[in-house]
Amino acid sequence: MKMLLVFLFAIVLDSLTLWSQPVFRPAIPKTWDETALADWATPLAGLNARPTHITAKEYYSMDVDNLRTYPVYFPGREPAGYWEMLQHIGPKALIEPEKLKVEGDWIEAGRRVFEELDVLQMRTFDPKLIAAARSREGFPEAPEGRPWQQWTPPDGIATDLRWVPTKQGVALSLLNCSECHMMHRPNGTRTPGPPGLPGPAASPLIPRMALASGTFAGTFPFTMMREPFGPEFYGKWAYQGFAVPWIKDDINERLKTLPQADVFALNRATLRGGGFLRWNGSLYYPSKIPDLIGIKERKYIDHTATHLHRGIGDLMRYAALVSFAETVDFGRYHMIDKSTKRIQVRIPDEALYALALYIYSLKPPPNPNPFDEKAQAGQQIFAREGCAGCHTPPLYTSNKLTLAQGFDPPQDAPPTLDILRISVGTDPGLALKTRKGTGYYKVPSLKGVWYRGHYLHDGSAASLEEMFDPDRLQETHVPGGYIPAGATTHAIQGHEFGLKLLQAEREQLLAFLRTL
Repeated sequence: MKMLLVFLFAIVLDSLTLWSQPVFRPAIPKTWDETALADWATPLAGLNARPTHITAKEYYSMDVDNLRTYPVYFPGREPAGYWEMLQHIGPKALIEPEKLKVEGDWIEAGRRVFEELDVLQMRTFDPKLIAAARSREGFPEAPEGRPWQQWTPPDGIATDLRWVPTKQGVALSLLNCSECHMMHRPNGTRTPGPPGLPGPAASPLIPRMALASGTFAGTFPFTMMREPFGPEFYGKWAYQGFAVPWIKDDINERLKTLPQADVFALNRATLRGGGFLRWNGSLYYPSKIPDLIGIKERKYIDHTATHLHRGIGDLMRYAALVSFAETVDFGRYHMIDKSTKRIQVRIPDEALYALALYIYSLKPPPNPNPFDEKAQAGQQIFAREGCAGCHTPPLYTSNKLTLAQGFDPPQDAPPTLDILRISVGTDPGLALKTRKGTGYYKVPSLKGVWYRGHYLHDGSAASLEEMFDPDRLQETHVPGGYIPAGATTHAIQGHEFGLKLLQAEREQLLAFLRTL
């Protein structure tokens, strides 16, 4: 009887807690809004024109997908009866807006979208791939050559694969958001938001899934392709995904005839710097995966400020852009041929809103670095050296844009761009020779530098020690992060602030930075 009373009291208390919270009726922005899209993107340096997005009519004519997904377990780790459950559970809704009453409900729904949303165009019903995902033969070894038993996480879940119960049966797919933005820490905990590639359980199935489904998503970013093709077409598809024909001597011309092995080598170089290739990226001038923690306070999205961040609608827009509404038109240049089909499916606006609300709520992991005497001395050096001019407290960014080396902004640059007329001398390739080439680099926030790893926009410096090591300016330097494919040494140019400090001062400055 006593236990029953305790149980009933708990139910009443929970109900009172819910009743005490105001009902949350969000004003959900329209994701693909023509007015918002008009001046959202930053003009490209080589065109002095904005890329052209699909129309709202095209966007909202896509089929809407709203399906839950479930983990894929490594061989021998799948719970008893799990596969049978997937066969019978049927399609379930990823998000149910009518059940969300308070803001916390929406944030929790956004967490589910973040952790479960799959790459919609990568779903496959191929029985060979499905069998491989459940067999020992499907996981022969990790990319580094280690047996799969040594790199499976404690829970036995592959960090990139998902099962998707549909009306047509159970499909195999790849994770979307959390594939790149989930940090797997050595102690087995996970932190959503920071860059997470390469994950501890990235699956060798991905390349085979890409080939079987006629896409390269997960290994390459060709998220618009549907038609099957052979390895001899890698270069042609890569050209569609990365070419910048409006600039002189575009390096991507060589992709048309580049051997498949060389394309893979370029991809591996990107991964080494903490990057991930996607449509409209670059095989030659990569960008690292950004940290989503604190994005609510950032004025621009992407390393080169490709888009404004004016509020939650813009974050929803960007999530849609990179997932199923990719840009293919740049001025008079249309970057896919007639045989290539666009994605024809999207998730609902409510799911994108919940996702963005969840991303806004993300917090950094507990900082183990003490603000001791050494860090206090480093803070004084930070102020003395003028670091706060660009990395202004409390955000530790001015939210302004610096110039890529050699770029002179046009007179009619949009007034929404807050430009510092200086260059810090980092590699200008990403900002001038890619489809992300706005001519600018945004000033990054220093908050969280202690856990993120990989520094500068291409991830070439793998640690703070390397970032402040004068040796990195030499051509004989061996980068800890990104290094061009085929190279063994490579100078990491630019951002020379702090390189002339005494060793003791550098250590003090780093101690302070690690407290942020």
